[in-house]
Amino acid sequence: MKKTKETKNVETDFQKMVRVFLKSPFGIAGGIILIILYLMTLFAQFISPYNFTDLHSKYRYLPPTPIHWIDSKGKFHIFPFVYGIKEKRNPITYAMEYVVDKNEIYPIHLFVHGESYKFLNLFRTNVHLFGISPKAHGMLALFGTDKYGRDLFSRTIVGGQVSMTVGLLGIAISFVIGIIIGALSGFIGGTFDLIIQRLIEVLMSFPTLPLWLALSMIIPPSWPSTWVYFGIVTVLSLLGWTGLARVIRGMTLSMRDKDFISAARLAGQTKIKIIIHHVLPNIMSYVIVVATLSIPGMILAESTMSFLGLGIKEPMTSWGLLLSNAESLESISLHPWFLIPGAFIIIAVLSFVFVGDALRDAFDPYQYERK
Repeated sequence: MKKTKETKNVETDFQKMVRVFLKSPFGIAGGIILIILYLMTLFAQFISPYNFTDLHSKYRYLPPTPIHWIDSKGKFHIFPFVYGIKEKRNPITYAMEYVVDKNEIYPIHLFVHGESYKFLNLFRTNVHLFGISPKAHGMLALFGTDKYGRDLFSRTIVGGQVSMTVGLLGIAISFVIGIIIGALSGFIGGTFDLIIQRLIEVLMSFPTLPLWLALSMIIPPSWPSTWVYFGIVTVLSLLGWTGLARVIRGMTLSMRDKDFISAARLAGQTKIKIIIHHVLPNIMSYVIVVATLSIPGMILAESTMSFLGLGIKEPMTSWGLLLSNAESLESISLHPWFLIPGAFIIIAVLSFVFVGDALRDAFDPYQYERK
């Protein structure tokens, strides 16, 4: 018998999720911004025109350097350029100020040679994406400089390696702990569940800031920067699993009396196998969404700890540590460019929130019908 109508293609669940996600403009924009931020942090030392620890004592508190295409004589230049910089004493305040020297023009070149670094920790090179001549009487300080004359653009890009990855690593560790403990607590029940829930309540009752302070004091000041970074990740992970564990416990309790769980018990499967093969696959969509929405909390926590001096220490850098330069109104009024790392924190957090909201709609089975 011949078919009179063509069989309609059935849309899979994954295709439905992608379709719903792509209908969210904020989710798409957030995803694109996150991809750009992670690519910037991945190639941070290549993108940075200077080493983030280099001191330029001649250019302390230098404002952001404007980039020009047309010089003071009205001539257009194919390559963008910056003017030279010289110091001049203010006749009223007698303070030294930076003055643009329009007689000196320094073109911005691509793939310039500068300080050496390890590209992706694979091999050593001294090629940077862009920069000006090292003999120039000035700097290419896109975000200005700090009190030591260090380039804030380079420090901000490199600082993203800490701020953008601490959330991923912290969530990975805390969610593994929360999922395991929550699923076991809900499925086993009894005395084990009672002990776990009381432990979670004790941990959640501690105030966050004193607990951060106590745990950060455990990290020895003599540790190298890499160890300090993983110490901060561990501190945040030990505090971030309790809320998820309680939710996973509730979801496990609602599923353990389902027919497919009872069938697995009758088939002789152990509790661990039932949790791994039946419980966890049914809650992973929720876990993915919550993880995406929890990463901003980790980023803000690391930024807060570093801002208060409890986290990342010099010479390592992060967005929170850079933002500590703007801790007073006087500093902000004199050097407003110190707030730029805070803008990166806001953009990263909002991007994760937008992506998380889009994923939540995509994983909602009733959302398909509404879309």
